Amino acid sequence: MVEVKLWKRPKSPTVIEGFPGFGLVGTIASEYLIDHLKTEMIGKIIFEDMPPVVAIHNDKIVEPLGIFYDKKYNIVILHAITTAKGYEWKLADALVKLAKELNAKEIISLEGVGANGLKMSSESFYYTNVEKNKSVLDNIGLKPLKEGIIMGVTGALMLKVDGSPFCCMFADTASNLPDSKAAARLIEMLDKYLGLNVDSKPLLQQAAQFEEKLKGILNSSQKAQEISEKKKMSYVG
Repeated sequence: MVEVKLWKRPKSPTVIEGFPGFGLVGTIASEYLIDHLKTEMIGKIIFEDMPPVVAIHNDKIVEPLGIFYDKKYNIVILHAITTAKGYEWKLADALVKLAKELNAKEIISLEGVGANGLKMSSESFYYTNVEKNKSVLDNIGLKPLKEGIIMGVTGALMLKVDGSPFCCMFADTASNLPDSKAAARLIEMLDKYLGLNVDSKPLLQQAAQFEEKLKGILNSSQKAQEISEKKKMSYVG
């Protein structure tokens, strides 16, 4: 059972999500947005099958699937610091449910993609199911993603949105490294698309610190999940 728990319900916001994936681009970008906009936590997503694991950072609990809101720009940000492996379809269902409950204007996914294989580039791409938005995305410097394999929550979401306005912004990245440069490109594109007035330069300047912070949180979460699985197996065996 998936539960979207909200204590505030903004009307017709733009919903932005970023899950750990290629280069941690979505997580880095969504974390940066939360830090640099005037956001408040307005809810979270919980479901019974999710491992009972929580990360602690700077003496505070970091919600695995926290929902944040910026009133000025009317945007809702789902910030995920938990790996979604095995739960992609349920998380996509939760996102669709959240968007419908709030009558969302649009769902935007932030993703890294290995569009050019081993050859790194500074290109960014998009997919949208709204025809009139294509020219806008073209004009801000994004290219339509002509070929590619999209996995994880975003892949599931593409099949679940069922006609709801949806856009995915991809930054070319290396899959094995946290990539703040790719995340900064997405922030820049998102800023042009939504007019958020968020400067991506501090993200580049503090890249190493930012990446270490996220790696620490994700590693702690992963280790705790592995310990939980081992304990579960010991009970069974």
